Amino acid sequence: MRKIESNPEMIYRVLGGTGETVSAIGVGGYHLGSEKVDEQLSIRIVRTAIDRGINFLDNCWDYNEGTSEIRMGKALRDGYRDKTFLMTKIDGRSKKEAERQLDESLRRLQVDHIDLVQHHEVLRYEDPHRIFNEEGANAALVEGCKAGKLRYIGFTGHKDPRIHLYMLEVAANHAFKFDAVQMPLNVMDAHYRSFEKEVLPELVRQNIGVLGMKSMANSILLRSKTVTPLECLHYALNLPTSVVITGIDSMEILDQAFEAARTFRPMSQQEVGSLLAKTLEVATSGKFEPFKTTSIFDGTARNPEWLGDEPQRVLELK
Repeated sequence: MRKIESNPEMIYRVLGGTGETVSAIGVGGYHLGSEKVDEQLSIRIVRTAIDRGINFLDNCWDYNEGTSEIRMGKALRDGYRDKTFLMTKIDGRSKKEAERQLDESLRRLQVDHIDLVQHHEVLRYEDPHRIFNEEGANAALVEGCKAGKLRYIGFTGHKDPRIHLYMLEVAANHAFKFDAVQMPLNVMDAHYRSFEKEVLPELVRQNIGVLGMKSMANSILLRSKTVTPLECLHYALNLPTSVVITGIDSMEILDQAFEAARTFRPMSQQEVGSLLAKTLEVATSGKFEPFKTTSIFDGTARNPEWLGDEPQRVLELK
């Protein structure tokens, strides 16, 4: 377990049953490799975040064709790796593809192990079955743990809370418990196909680390003109989240994340109710959560080859 020194600019929480101390706000990896952020700025964002007390770093094998991981790997040189809890995600559903993507992530990040690796975009009811197939991706991650390539295993998804619950059910049927789960948690989620209402209580019950994402959904929620960035972050921080992962593409947005941590206080029921009332009318159709209602955010839908081969089974009908 990595010892984290206290920092007055950040809140720290425990990642479920792992016992790991993590910053309540994490740096999202996607934006670090986007066209509007050059490499030097991305390195500066990561290192400044770590220097000021953020230790949780998010990434994914598929973000910006690997650029996000490559840049984060460069930022983690010169002793910064030892100050972080590093997470990335893989899309592979077959054991073979998961192994390939995991090894590629290790090379890009320039590390000998990753603290948390997650099955990315669990969006379909067949995903859990492919992942837990005997030649599925989870077998690769379990072997990776034994080999010292990673320490903890989780999964992510943004489509439907019922699929998250089904993933947990299939895992339990295979006598497996995840260390962390990542999902949308925001001021509009509570009104539509709600991860907060359906999945969050189960994660708390099982003492699984809760990783909140899409607190502003790349500013889409802000276009509703009902809430401010700080209100969005405070709402997510007020939930029993271990980490609220937020995209950061400038030093100003990094400052905003620290401001949210500095000014956060546990919210009263009345304060929560007020925020939810402001978003009720615009949230009930899912218009401002297109990651639930469209395939725009579904990278694996546009790139099915990332998933790897389907399990090949011949059924004999008698």
